[in-house]
Amino acid sequence: MLKGSVKIGMGFALAGLVLGGCSNNEEMRTDADSVEESAQNEDTKKDNDQTIRDTQFGQVKGVNEAGVYKWLGVPYGGDTSGENRWKAPANPEPWSDVFDASAPGDVALQLGAEGVDGSEQALNLDIYRPENEKEALPVLVYIHGGNNQTGLAQEISGASFARNQDAIVVSVNYRLGAMGFNPLPALKTGTSEENSGNYTMLDLVKSLDWIKENIESFGGDSENVTVSGFSAGGRDVMAMLISPLFEDKFDKAVSFSGGMTIADEENSQGVFAEAIAPLVVEDGIKETAEAAKAWLLTDDVAVKEYLIELEGDRLVSFMGDAGIRMNVFPHLYNDGTVIPKEGFDTEQYNEVPLLMLTGGNEFSLFGRFDPFFGEYVADGTIDSDEAISAQYDFINQYGGQLYSLFNVTESAEKMKEQYDASIYGMEINFGEDPAVVGEDMAKLGSFHGVFVPLLDTDNQNYATLVGDAYETAGAKALGETFQRYLYQFMENGDPNGESLTEWTEWTAENKEILFLNADQSDATAEMGQKDYTYEDVLTAIKADKTVSDEEKEVLISEVLNNRWFSGRLDEEYGNVADFDK
Repeated sequence: MLKGSVKIGMGFALAGLVLGGCSNNEEMRTDADSVEESAQNEDTKKDNDQTIRDTQFGQVKGVNEAGVYKWLGVPYGGDTSGENRWKAPANPEPWSDVFDASAPGDVALQLGAEGVDGSEQALNLDIYRPENEKEALPVLVYIHGGNNQTGLAQEISGASFARNQDAIVVSVNYRLGAMGFNPLPALKTGTSEENSGNYTMLDLVKSLDWIKENIESFGGDSENVTVSGFSAGGRDVMAMLISPLFEDKFDKAVSFSGGMTIADEENSQGVFAEAIAPLVVEDGIKETAEAAKAWLLTDDVAVKEYLIELEGDRLVSFMGDAGIRMNVFPHLYNDGTVIPKEGFDTEQYNEVPLLMLTGGNEFSLFGRFDPFFGEYVADGTIDSDEAISAQYDFINQYGGQLYSLFNVTESAEKMKEQYDASIYGMEINFGEDPAVVGEDMAKLGSFHGVFVPLLDTDNQNYATLVGDAYETAGAKALGETFQRYLYQFMENGDPNGESLTEWTEWTAENKEILFLNADQSDATAEMGQKDYTYEDVLTAIKADKTVSDEEKEVLISEVLNNRWFSGRLDEEYGNVADFDK
C-alpha cells in the first residue's frame, strides 16, 4: 500500500508538472539542449575553420594572412638525434591536441654567422595555399639551398606564388652538414639506404611520402607534384632523377641553379676522417691526427659510439662554409643504392618533365665574397681600385659563364641520350644594366638566386644587396611572366600558355633555351642559344690580358678552383681535386 501510494503520488506529480507547463523540466531540458547545441556549434566552427586540417599524425592549425593559408613547421619525420642520428627518418609521434602550425618550426642544426643554430629534431615543412575552397591544386615542393650545410625552409615564402597562381607550395627542412651526409665505414650498420651515407636524401624521400599521403587535406593534388630546389637543393633534385628511391615520388622537376655533382664515396671518407680527426685528438682518444684519421676510417663499433655521443654543434662546425667546393664538404655519394655507382652516366633516369634555370652571372656572389677579396670588399677597393676590379671582373665573367653552362647546358647535354621526357632550359639576364637595376645590383648582375625575388615577390630578401632593383614596373612584369611559366609547367608539364612567348624544348639539335630579362617598364622573353661553349670560355681565359699572367694563375688556382662547375678548368690548369664532379 505504501508503495502504491507512492507510485500514485508520483504519477499525480508528473501529471501536474505536465499540465502546469513543465516549467522546471523545461529549464533542465533547455540547459541540456544549450550544452549540446554549444558543442555542436563548436564542432561546426571547428569544421568551418579552414586553418585546421587533418594529417595522418593529427590535426594542424595554421594562420590566414593576406589571402593565403599557412601551416608552418609541420612534422613529417621523427627525432634524428642520439641513437636515431644517421638513420632513416621515422614517422613523427602522433599528437592528440591540435598542433600549432602558426610559426616556423626548428631549423636543422647548422653553423651560421653567429655560431651554431638549430636542432636535430627539425624534420618539418611549411605549406602555403590560396584563401579559397579550390581542390586538386598543383603542388610545388621547394628544397632550399645552402650547400646542404646551411639554410632553412623559410628561405622563401610560398605566399605570393600560392596566391597569384592558385597553387600549393611546400618548403622543406632537412638534415644538413655531417648530420645529412656522412660516409664513414663505422656508420654502415643499418639498411642499405642508411649505409649510403646520404641521409639528407632519405629525409627528402620521407617528405615526399608525407606530401603524397597528406596534401589532399590542404587542397593539393597528390598526383601532380613538382619537386624543385635551389642551388644545393637544385643539385639534390638532379640527384633524385637518378635515384631509384625517388621513382614515382614526383611528377615534374625544376632545378634552380643546380647542376650535376656526385662525390666518390671512398674519397669522401678520407675527407670526413681528416676533418673529424682533430676532435678525436682533442677528446684524448688518439694522440695524433694521423692516428685519429686511421681510426675513423675503420668500422670499429667504438667509432660509431663516439660519433653518436659527440655534441652536434661540434659536428656541424668542423667543415665551415665549403663555398660550392665539393672537396671541402663532399656529399651525394655514389653508394650504389641511393645513387648509382655510375652517377649521372646511368641509363636509368626517373624521367619526368624537367625545367632547369640559371642566371647569367652565377658566380658573382661567390667571387665577391671569397676570402681572396675579403679585405678589398671591406675597404671598398674592389670597386675603386682598377687593378683589384680587373681581377674581380675576371673571375666574375669566366666563373659566371662556366657556372651558367653547368646549371643548364652541360646537364642537358649529358642527359640527352638517356632522357626521353621533355627538358626546358631558362637563363635570366636581369641585373646586368645599371641604367635598369642601379649600381648595386649591376655589381652582381644576374646573380645566383636572381629568380628568388621573382618567385617570392612578397619578401625581397636580397634588398640589402640589390636595393630596389625589383621594384620597377619591368621587374614586376618579369615576376609575373616567370610565375606564369612556372605554373603552366607545374600544371601541364609544358610551360607554354596564352600570351607567353613560345618556349620550345631543349634538344641536342637546337640547344635553345628561354632568355628572360626586363627594362624599367617591360619584361622580355626570347628563345635563343648560348653564344659560347665551355671550350670557348677556356680559350678566352687563355687570351685574356685584363690581368697579368701571375694574377691569372693565382685567380684560377685559388678562386675558381675546385668549384662545382670547374672540372675541365681544373684539368686544364692542374688544380687538384679529391672528388668526382
